[in-house]
Amino acid sequence: MKYDAIVIGAGFSGAVMAERLANQGGKRVLVLEQRNHIGGNCYDYRNEHGIIVHQYGPHLFHTNKPEVWAYLSQFTQWHEYEHKVLSRVDGKLVPLPFNLNTLDALYPKSEAEHLAEVLLSEYGEGAKVPILDLRKSQNPALQQLADVVYNKFFVNYTAKQWGCRPEAISPAVTSRVPVVVSRDDRYFHDTWQAIPAEGYMALFKKLLSHSLITVELGVDATQRVRLNKNDFSVTVDAQPFSGDIIFTGQLDALFNHEHGELPYRSLQFDYETLPTSEFQPATTVNYPNEEAFTRITEFKHILPCASDHTTIVREYPQDYDRHDPKRNVPYYPVFTDSNEQAYEAYRNRIQQYQQVVVLGRLADYKYYNMDDAVANALTLFNQRYGT
Repeated sequence: MKYDAIVIGAGFSGAVMAERLANQGGKRVLVLEQRNHIGGNCYDYRNEHGIIVHQYGPHLFHTNKPEVWAYLSQFTQWHEYEHKVLSRVDGKLVPLPFNLNTLDALYPKSEAEHLAEVLLSEYGEGAKVPILDLRKSQNPALQQLADVVYNKFFVNYTAKQWGCRPEAISPAVTSRVPVVVSRDDRYFHDTWQAIPAEGYMALFKKLLSHSLITVELGVDATQRVRLNKNDFSVTVDAQPFSGDIIFTGQLDALFNHEHGELPYRSLQFDYETLPTSEFQPATTVNYPNEEAFTRITEFKHILPCASDHTTIVREYPQDYDRHDPKRNVPYYPVFTDSNEQAYEAYRNRIQQYQQVVVLGRLADYKYYNMDDAVANALTLFNQRYGT
C-alpha cells in the first residue's frame, strides 16, 4: 500500500494523529512503533490474577479539557477514579499533596489550627502554593512550616527523582506538587478523572482500528526514514516520500545526536504479586526519605477486581542511558538552560523539513500529562489539516 502519511510512535500523540488523519482526513497512514506494543508508556495488561497492571508505572487520566474528554469517550467507557496519595513521614501515612488534613496528622490540634488559619489568611481557601514560594514567606509560622514540608516531604524525594536539589529544577516541575490550602485530599482536582474501563490497551486498539491505518511494531524508524540535508527532502526505505512524517520520538536520535544527547531521567520498576487482597490503604504511597525507591503503587485500587492476590510496583529513579537496556526508557526531560539550548538546535534543524511534523513529549522535550498530549495532537491536526 502507498501511504499518505507516516506516524512514528504509537503513544497518545501518534495514535490520536493517526486516527484523525485516517478518520477525518481520509489518508492512508503507516504507524511505525519501535516497541513490540502500541500505547507507549500507557501500555497495560491483565495478569494471571485478573489485575490490570501498568507496565511503565501508574497512568491516571484527568483533564479539564472538554474537547479531550469528548474525543476519548468515543473510544472507551470510563471507570470513575479519583487518585489519592499518602506519604510516609515520621512513621505515619499522611495525605499528599500537603494540605490542611496533613497539618492535623503531623501537629498537635492547637498548632495545626493556628497554622491553618495563617495559611488561609495569607493565601486563601483552595490556593496551591509551590513549596519554594512558601519558603519565601516573611511570616515566621509559615517559614517554620515551609522548612518542615521542604525537609520531610520534598527535598529528599526530589533528589531521588531528579538526581539533584529542588533549586536546580525548573519551577515548571517543582510547582507540580504544591501545598494545598484546603481539606481536599484528592491528588488531582480536574473536572474529569477516570480510567478506561477495560484498560488503556483497549482504548488504543480502538484508536488505531481504522481500515486506513497500518501498524508495524518493533521498528526503528530512524533506520527507515532518512532526512536529506541537501534539499531537505525525506526518503522512506530508500525511496522518496512526499507525504507528511509525524515524528513523536526523540529529536536528538533523529539527527544521530549531532548536537549532543538530550538528558532524561529513567525509572526502574520492581513488580511484586502478593498473596493478600490488599497491601496498602491507598493507590500510591510515597517514601520521600529513607528508602531508595520513591513510591509504591497498588494496581487493584485503580481498577478493582475480585482476587485474593494483589500486585504492587516500587519505583527507583535513575539516569537514562540509551545503551543500557535497564536504563534506556526516557521518562522525564531534565530541564536546564543548557539542555533547552541543545533542544532548540535540533528544533531549528527539523523546521527546515517542511513535511516533518514533531509532536509529543519526547519530540517537544517537555513533560506532558496524557490530556495535554491528546489536546496537542487534536490542535495540530486542526491547524495543519482542518478545513
